[in-house]
Order: sequence, then structure tokens, then C-alpha cells
Amino acid sequence: MLVFAVSMQPMVALAQDDPRRVRLIAPQALIDTGVLGFMLPRFSLKTQVRVELVEPGAAAEVALGSTGQPVMAGQGIVWHLELITPDHTGAQRFADWLTSEVGGRTLTAFAPEGKQMFRVPEKVAVQVEVVAWEGDAGLGYDLSKIHCGRCHAVDEGGRINSIGSTPSFYVLRSLADWEQRFQAFYALNPHPAFTQIDEITAPFDEARPSPIVPVELTLDELENILAYVAVLSPADLGAPLEHK
Repeated sequence: MLVFAVSMQPMVALAQDDPRRVRLIAPQALIDTGVLGFMLPRFSLKTQVRVELVEPGAAAEVALGSTGQPVMAGQGIVWHLELITPDHTGAQRFADWLTSEVGGRTLTAFAPEGKQMFRVPEKVAVQVEVVAWEGDAGLGYDLSKIHCGRCHAVDEGGRINSIGSTPSFYVLRSLADWEQRFQAFYALNPHPAFTQIDEITAPFDEARPSPIVPVELTLDELENILAYVAVLSPADLGAPLEHK
């Protein structure tokens, strides 16, 4: 396997500034794959730490390149993560997430046109991350009723008002990948046509406005919804069908 061998050492490393903002240097070849555009919003949603891509040579807290810990492999290249400022809280959280089980699942879930492009390198010792959504479940319930209750049953009393073709929150909660689904719901059809996540999604095309009253959420509000879904009891869907 070919190891990427271009140095990505930045010229200047900043001292710890804002722990909720991380500057990342990444090779253009990696950016062009789209994997960072897929992963970084999901990291920000989970941690409230925003990652900003900066040019090589600019001040940064972390860098992806040829030095540091191997974190992703694909297309014959092993990409490494270097902590330029190890004492930066946000940078450390990004490194921990990227090498965690959740980060690994997010990496391998990137599959344009159904084709997986990246995998976790064998040398990475994947850490088991205990998922704990820190949002306010009570606020999450209120937000779910307002924004999601139009189509989904978000509580027992809402079942009579939901659209029959859409699964309830209880059914979604029973799925093994429920967290991935809720974290990225705004990118899953039909949501992109009417959903805006502050600082994540692009504005609607003026020629194609939202067909309904838009769903507009911030990352903090989405965190609250996830905290609410996390405390729901998964629906009992029964035993899997058996073919005889």
C-alpha cells in the first residue's frame, strides 16, 4: 500500500484559542473525495466543535497528511492525523472522535453511489466511545413536536397525526444506525428539499424554494432532539422474518 508522502507541516501553530473552533490542514486530494464534507458536520453535531479547513502553511491546530497517527485509508493511501497543538481541547476531541468507534463507522459510511471509499487502518486501535447526548431532552421533545411531528409520530399521542408512510421515532430508535440517521437526516430524502441546518446546509436554490414551511434548526437544537430520541424506548418490531 502506498503511503502519502507529502509533508503537510504548517508554518505557524497557534496557542489554544477557542476550544470550540479547530483549524484543519488537509491535502486537496483528500478534500476532493468529499469525505471531509461528509464527516466534519457529523463531528460538529456531536461535539459542538466546528472544524475549519485552512490552506497549507496557515496557522492550524491539526493536520491530515503523512505524519502522526494513521486514521483513514483509501485509494492506496494512508492518511495520518497530526496534533499540532496537543493542548487544544477541540483538537484533542477531534482526534479522539476520529479514532473512536463512532468516527470509524462514520468514515466507512461514506459511500458515494453506494461504493465505500475509505476504511479504518489496521494499525489504529479503535477506542470505544460511550455515546451520551448532552442536549436537553425536554427541549428536544418540544422541538420534535414542532418540526418533526408534521410527518412523524414523536410520542404516543402523536401517532394519530403522523403520515402513515413515515416511521415513528420509536421505530427509528429501534434501528442499529439510528444515531447516524438522526445526525444526517437533513441530507436524506426528502429532507434536503425543506430543511436548513444553521452553518451546515447551503441556502435553498432561489429557483427551487422549499415546497412547505421550512424546517430550520441549529446544531444545538438538533443536539436536543437527539437527546430526546436517545431516551425513547425502541419499538418492538418482533422477530426477523424466516424464509422456509
